[in-house]
Amino acid sequence: MGEPFWYSSAMVIIFTFLVKLSISKITQKHKKNLPPSPPSLPIIGHIHLLKQPMHRTLQDLSQNLGKILRCGSRKVLLVSSALAAEECLTKHDIIFANRPRFLARKQFHYNYTTVSLAPYGDLWRNLRRIMTLEIFSSSRLALFSIVRQGEVGLLLDEIMKSCTSRVELKSKFADLSFNVMTMMVVGKRCHGENVADVEEAKNFHNVFKAFVDLSGAGTAADFLPILRWVDISGLEKKMVRLMAKMDKFLQGLVDGRHEILSASNGEHVKKLMIDNLLSMQAKEPELYTDIIIKGIILVLLVAGTDTTSTNLEGAMVLFLNHPEAMEKAIF
Repeated sequence: MGEPFWYSSAMVIIFTFLVKLSISKITQKHKKNLPPSPPSLPIIGHIHLLKQPMHRTLQDLSQNLGKILRCGSRKVLLVSSALAAEECLTKHDIIFANRPRFLARKQFHYNYTTVSLAPYGDLWRNLRRIMTLEIFSSSRLALFSIVRQGEVGLLLDEIMKSCTSRVELKSKFADLSFNVMTMMVVGKRCHGENVADVEEAKNFHNVFKAFVDLSGAGTAADFLPILRWVDISGLEKKMVRLMAKMDKFLQGLVDGRHEILSASNGEHVKKLMIDNLLSMQAKEPELYTDIIIKGIILVLLVAGTDTTSTNLEGAMVLFLNHPEAMEKAIF
């Protein structure tokens, strides 16, 4: 019974793929002014071209084929021109506002309700307004400058203690950016000294690392929606379990901080980013739900840690390759 089932399933998948391929070929004939596309292979498309390091691979493709390329069945547009990128992000920004609905994004972003993945509309505009006015305003960022300065100072002290030996900066930059974000958002450090709950910090770090690693995971169902009804690889179940752990931690932060604010009679109001969100929730509970607040915290932690540490690492590499620039920066 098992063999006929898998045989039938395979035939359905192949038939669906061939129909989709035929339709796409027919429709593409009627489209004009399409950007050039790199050579593709049957079934796998352009996957064979995506080699590490990715940014150099994409740069080589743009140098050989042009500044604007189209790739994949998901209509990916590779733009390597500053002028073209500016036009995409300003004049035609609404066209590029939405992102593909992949499985990982659904499971990890509260069913596409975070600011980074919400579809263009009222929800996205409201989330963008919150981020612009309440999170990233100049006054808010200035308020937390002491946090950033303090964390950088602790990192420098740690490096000075190890000045007689080689220092590995990649992990230290990652810890720095993570501590800065957690201190600004919820007032807790997760690495180094002065960690209130070492076990809790360790558990959250492990969950967060697994979360980031799995966020980029792709499944066959992302490209063949007919496969979404069966979780062959078990990846979706793994995502659900991991998100349950992440949500439990985020809900604990929200509930714990809410109790502190309620017991303090306003003493701690608006000293942390989460405090400001909870104060707005008290005024408009229907608009600022726990899911919205947890989604904002999640985006801040994910977007504000890995990208920051990567940029710091890249800047340090440039300084080491250009010692004259480092000398100017120091003095």
